[in-house]
Amino acid sequence: QVQLVESGGGLAQAGGSLRLSCAASGLTFRRYGMGWFRQAPGKEREFVGGISWSGGGTDYADSVKGRFTISRDNAKNTVYLQMNSLKPEDTAVYYCAAGSRLTSFRQDGEYDYWGQGTQVTISS
Repeated sequence: QVQLVESGGGLAQAGGSLRLSCAASGLTFRRYGMGWFRQAPGKEREFVGGISWSGGGTDYADSVKGRFTISRDNAKNTVYLQMNSLKPEDTAVYYCAAGSRLTSFRQDGEYDYWGQGTQVTISS
């Protein structure tokens, strides 16, 4: 059974930092591209960032580029999202996702598995 478990969410102040983790089990992690998405109240889920199976390729939404960094540790079956210079508009539930045949990190329909999400709340 495949599981993706996010952690590291919580409350932070604007300008602060948080690091999210997503631990994967039940799959051959190194064969999957990974993505982070978020969904704010009343809004559609949106792409945040993605990383290739090797970690050699990444992509970011314009809204987070330069502030967020995605990385992975294939030995630990874990992908990370380092979030710096946080803004109130970053408040959302953050989800990680795994896809074995991604043609684009940005297309949520291409991912095979999803985590349950972790809440991030940024106060001004």
